[in-house]
Amino acid sequence: MAQLTSVEKNQEILSLALEERSKGYQDLVSNSNALLAVLKRKGLWQSYSGPKIRERLLYNKTGSAVWYNGFDFLNPVPVELFNDAEFTPKMVAVAVTLSNEEILGNSGTNQLMDVMKAHIAAAEGELEDVADASLHSDGTGFGGKELGGLKLAVPTVVDQGTYGGISRVDNPIWRTSVFDANGDFTGIGTQVTKDTVRPMLNKIMTQRSRGKRGADLMLMSPEHYAAYDAATVAIQRINDETGLGKLGFQTLKYFGAGRQAEIVQEGGIGSNMPSNVTYGLETASLRVRYHPERNFDKIGRSMMPINQDAVVQYIGFMGELTQVNPLFQWKLIDSNPAA
Repeated sequence: MAQLTSVEKNQEILSLALEERSKGYQDLVSNSNALLAVLKRKGLWQSYSGPKIRERLLYNKTGSAVWYNGFDFLNPVPVELFNDAEFTPKMVAVAVTLSNEEILGNSGTNQLMDVMKAHIAAAEGELEDVADASLHSDGTGFGGKELGGLKLAVPTVVDQGTYGGISRVDNPIWRTSVFDANGDFTGIGTQVTKDTVRPMLNKIMTQRSRGKRGADLMLMSPEHYAAYDAATVAIQRINDETGLGKLGFQTLKYFGAGRQAEIVQEGGIGSNMPSNVTYGLETASLRVRYHPERNFDKIGRSMMPINQDAVVQYIGFMGELTQVNPLFQWKLIDSNPAA
């Protein structure tokens, strides 16, 4: 069997090995996170072009509606109906690095592919982890260079700062909602427990829904998920074995206040989900916007560093989590679980 000892050939093999897997990286990342999986299922991973990501917002009404008869005058009112939220795309890259000592020490074709698979698998695991961490972030990591995640899109303090270039201080229409178990549910309780969680969720869903619009996905910390699970006796408990359930997520169905939603436990070992928190998300208002040439793809060919005897290949993403309507997004917190 021919031995692969040429650095150039080894670089090409690494590049081709990643090329073979690169079409699955979006699935790899999306299927590791419930929110990303739902957005992908709904076709809300969308490409963009240009230096900024712009989301068109309908934020006004014409005010021109009149009831009339005969020759009554109608009411053509010139008014600005649309504006744009502007998001800055973020970039991330994960490196697959092999020293030529490792390559030459595993130079047979089968041996080389084994060591490459191990390094690629490690990079893929890191890609999943970094995407999940950023999805739960406020976008300030790495000097503000990381993805603006749920802490930014659905913050705990809703009337401060800017988001998408729009002031939350000056524009109440651009704010999400936050509910604190310790104070916002008079007559229900001050903690999220098996006795209070359903009445609390019913109250929130009634207040933060309209018509067909409202949260269809609840991401729950283990504490809130356990409370909801305990609140439903066996005959009422509906395990969701479609959609997210098929991907292996621990899921239940919420039915209440005339609405339904998927409930997912977003927590566990090494989880980035905050404790004692539930995000209620109208997923139709969220987007993953990506550059078509950087959608968790292999970046170019593998390279050899100038001052190191090694081969490096990158997997990269460029884009941002965006939002077009904050009205139906909310967060339930338990600021004092011992209250």
